[in-house]
Amino acid sequence: MVPISYYLALSAFLFACGVAGFLIKRNIITIFMSIELMLNAVNLAFVAFAVYWQALSGYIFVFFVMVVAAAEAAVGFAIIIAVFRTRETLNVDRVNLLKL
Repeated sequence: MVPISYYLALSAFLFACGVAGFLIKRNIITIFMSIELMLNAVNLAFVAFAVYWQALSGYIFVFFVMVVAAAEAAVGFAIIIAVFRTRETLNVDRVNLLKL
């Protein structure tokens, strides 16, 4: 049996990679993928704790996070497509739709 600390270390590493990708990258798609990576890292931690404590609530939280991630993906990709059609770029620095 694998100790829970291994799963939590992997989850922390994946979350840190997601944060680094979010802060460093300038492409909207890469930032979007980094957010999804952070959500999956949290899901891994929830499942690890659910197995460790033998509780069903961790799996329920994972289900809700997956539902939120799916809704975020649908809305996020629609926004990305709309921004690309109007600005013809996916660089965050060159997108200034909300400025007056």
